[in-house]
Amino acid sequence: MVPTAILAGFSAGLFGIGGGLITVPFLFFIFESLNFDKSYLMHLSVGTSFAIIIPTSIVSVLTHKKHNSVDIGIIKNYGIFVISGVLLGTILAANLKTESLLLFFSIVVYFLGAYLLNIKDKTSKLKPNFGLTPKIILGFVSGFISAPMGIGGAVMNVPILRYFGYPINKAIGSAAAIGFIIALFGGLGFFFTGTYLDANLPLSLGFINIPAFLIFIPITMCMARVGANTSNKMDKSKLQRLFGIFLYIIGTLFLYRYLNI
Repeated sequence: MVPTAILAGFSAGLFGIGGGLITVPFLFFIFESLNFDKSYLMHLSVGTSFAIIIPTSIVSVLTHKKHNSVDIGIIKNYGIFVISGVLLGTILAANLKTESLLLFFSIVVYFLGAYLLNIKDKTSKLKPNFGLTPKIILGFVSGFISAPMGIGGAVMNVPILRYFGYPINKAIGSAAAIGFIIALFGGLGFFFTGTYLDANLPLSLGFINIPAFLIFIPITMCMARVGANTSNKMDKSKLQRLFGIFLYIIGTLFLYRYLNI
């Protein structure tokens, strides 16, 4: 569990992700091995992941902010649409079949990875231009997809922000902040959903497992700071390519999960 927490925290800071892409599968297998109610294994994994992301993303955002890599404006006028997607996605998560979503997510991630690997980094010539309509649509979609999967949404939001003209460092820092919003509302949603359904899972509040949360938090918070500092010291073009490769790896893992459900 400790190595997973280290990897999740470092990745959270480096790429602006919440770490859910790493923690959700791991938590799923842990809870399964402990013979938790199979009906709620994914719910508990996702809810616990969101709870872990909340403080981890705070550390990541504060570190990125020190490097002037967070656009507060985009959080204010894009985050509200993300919240609407998260709320609806959380409500539907209890009855949502994930097979089709996993396949769709894998395909989208592959396309986003290809985009980041092929786009030329022209940071000095870029001027952010993110209109209201794409903010509404893409904000809702990123929140809606992130909610059932327990992720902070950066795998979508970093490429989205890059497409609309944000430098890679600022795209990562801002995506980390958006990830906090997703985790906060997603975590609350899974807490209340689990409470409402009276899931009665061991050592858990709603769909949030307390021991897993307490073990992960100090490690992921520490490593998120290390990852964020590393991100801002790296060459921007190399960081962008590395994120593209990271997306390919994530897409492959999700495709594997889809084929083995």
